Amino acid sequence: GSTGASFGQEIVCYENPRPAVGIHRFIFVLFRQLGRQT
Repeated sequence: GSTGASFGQEIVCYENPRPAVGIHRFIFVLFRQLGRQT
């Protein structure tokens, strides 16, 4: 119900271009460091 709709709106808010790029870069660097440790 309303909870699902609210959750969907938060997803859309988080998927704005600039934040998404920052998150993707963070994940990329994180995985890169994990790869080095392995």
